[in-house]
Amino acid sequence: MLVLHIQSKDAPPRTVGFCGSLVPQEVGSNPMNVLEFSVLVGMGSLLAGFLGALTGLGGGVVIVPMLTLLFHVDLRYAIGASLVSVIATSSGAAAAYVREGYSNIRIGMFLETATTIGAMAGAAMALHVSGSVIAIIFGLVLLYSAYLSSRERPEHAAELTSSWRAERLRLIGSYPTSEGERTYPVTGVRLGYLLMLGAGVLSGLLGIGSGAMKVLAMDQVMKIPFKVSTTTSNFMIGVTAAASAGLYLSRGYIAPGVAMPVMLGVLAGSLLGARLLVKTKVKVLRILFAGVIVALGIEMIYSGVTGRL
Repeated sequence: MLVLHIQSKDAPPRTVGFCGSLVPQEVGSNPMNVLEFSVLVGMGSLLAGFLGALTGLGGGVVIVPMLTLLFHVDLRYAIGASLVSVIATSSGAAAAYVREGYSNIRIGMFLETATTIGAMAGAAMALHVSGSVIAIIFGLVLLYSAYLSSRERPEHAAELTSSWRAERLRLIGSYPTSEGERTYPVTGVRLGYLLMLGAGVLSGLLGIGSGAMKVLAMDQVMKIPFKVSTTTSNFMIGVTAAASAGLYLSRGYIAPGVAMPVMLGVLAGSLLGARLLVKTKVKVLRILFAGVIVALGIEMIYSGVTGRL
């Protein structure tokens, strides 16, 4: 195994092993070979994908802090791997949600025009913004994501009426419930679209699917039922991530040795999470997930403030 030092423009040198791909040479004081690294990252990614699919936030909110804080991967390489995993998450979970009839494809495709533009802008910003600043922003997003994932969401009132924009764009849909198929109205289209621009910027900047903002826009602003918001978010995040992943790839920030175990783990976890979401209530898992990402968010903010990332 060859050993080399990599250093992003704003980060201290990191020692990594090179065996066809970038892999950290050590975590803490324990030397780690490629196989051990891949297995550990894959297991962590499986859990991240599982919990991310249950909440609609995507596994990226766990992947980036896991790689940077636990495995000491450079922040931009972690973001690149996370973007690949987000695409895998969307591919895995979205297929199951569409088959079950939960995702609103028309809303997803309409809002993706906003998130794609934002993702391209965010990815361009990430290549020039300090790693410490990115870490602080990421930590704040994690804290908000924890709050969002732990909240109880009652169904919106049935007497809501759709806005004229939603009717003109034919965004109104239906989804299966225990009482049968239920049709829901859609409102707040303009504000929801603007929030999706912000979600796209965060996705490109931080390497996440920005599920928190997507769910906020659809659930709270457009008044779409939570399960539809969550499943449509999973459908959308892959396109958003793909829009910014190309820029990271062109700059060499997607390393196969890091991205591959992350992608495989998240894909498997997202498939398991998608099956569980449509069958059970997951209140305890949501609270657990919120607690984990609060801890990660605080650590990311601390690392950013102290210049450790």
